[in-house]
Amino acid sequence: MSLVEAVANVIVGYCVAVGTQMLMFPMFGLHTTLAQNLKMGAVFTVVSIARSFALRRVFEAIRCAMNKEDRR
Repeated sequence: MSLVEAVANVIVGYCVAVGTQMLMFPMFGLHTTLAQNLKMGAVFTVVSIARSFALRRVFEAIRCAMNKEDRR
């Protein structure tokens, strides 16, 4: 179920990003096509996944280091 949750999170995040872009960009004078919004949403999604993975690895390294100190 963790994989299902992760996939659902990515899909929802992608939809939220694209929807937000479509609503907010015109407010700032930016006019993009649906295809451009979908591509930008995909880029933001890949960046978000990479960021999330990197942070998980950092916190896992911290947890492992703390466990090593506790064993001493």
